[in-house]
Amino acid sequence: MTSIAAHPISGPTPQLLTSQTLQQLGLRFGIDYQIDGACAGLAPVAQGSVHDVSLPNSLHLTLSDLQVERTYWSASRRSVPWFICVVLEGHINATVGSQCFALTAGDGLCAHFNPQHSLTVCQPAQPRLRTVNLAVLATHPHGLPLPPAKPLLHHWRLPESLINALRDTIDQPPNACRQLLVWQGLALQLLGHGLPSGPQPPQKAHAEPQRPETRLTPRDRQCLEQLHQRIAEQPMLTYYLHDLARDAAMSPSSLRQKFRACYGYSVFDHLRQCRLAQAYRDLQRGYSVQQTAHACGYRHATNFATAFKRAFGIAPHEVHHRH
Repeated sequence: MTSIAAHPISGPTPQLLTSQTLQQLGLRFGIDYQIDGACAGLAPVAQGSVHDVSLPNSLHLTLSDLQVERTYWSASRRSVPWFICVVLEGHINATVGSQCFALTAGDGLCAHFNPQHSLTVCQPAQPRLRTVNLAVLATHPHGLPLPPAKPLLHHWRLPESLINALRDTIDQPPNACRQLLVWQGLALQLLGHGLPSGPQPPQKAHAEPQRPETRLTPRDRQCLEQLHQRIAEQPMLTYYLHDLARDAAMSPSSLRQKFRACYGYSVFDHLRQCRLAQAYRDLQRGYSVQQTAHACGYRHATNFATAFKRAFGIAPHEVHHRH
């Protein structure tokens, strides 16, 4: 994904984004960042504010307001059913496969992408870049269209009333209870205006015989959050679906469906990404590529190197040699 807007840059304590902090964000969200020219780890790339807002029903907002001092690119490796980005101030360039759009204030994009065809966004150096990003982690809670089989990038123009509402809301403290309700309403408006009109049929209850199994109760969400965190904190352990399902008091098929419904990716996609993130940190600490590959469960370093480069856009030996 890319940067996103929140508090004004003129605030008392703007956040500094360096290549080091971008790398940390990338490990967390599955994003590969590249910075124009040589840039030391603590040299500023941008300054301002970036804020995440988790909304009910599998919606996640990222708000940012940045002064971009050095052009940088973000390549999103993880896949979600739908991703929306709108520009409130400044300009960016977005690419998925052969599709490419230049976005300025008032423009929006809706994307579906995958690790093989990532969403790449260029954030040029500029005095102010304010954006709002919305990731849809599961489509069925809102009856949204299924994503297409192939990557997609759809460009659209926001109605003036929605632009004004976003600009008015983005400067308010985002954690207040009432503000969360406001953002939830705005997120639904973004989906209503930004999703492409196409042949993809909306999800219907009769389209999937096991639809009731994908409805998440509060207990389901609590169990899934605990499982998600457990894997993130201990990715190098050996996990079996049957054992995870037993711990969550679910059947294996129910766990598969509910985990994907909650997060937009499978249990073992999450495990793989967490292991690769741990591998990145191990390489930084000086572990060899062979040691790191074996720790991740790869018998052959070449297979590990392929997966690592697909996830981060850089070969593991390059990370190892840097440190």
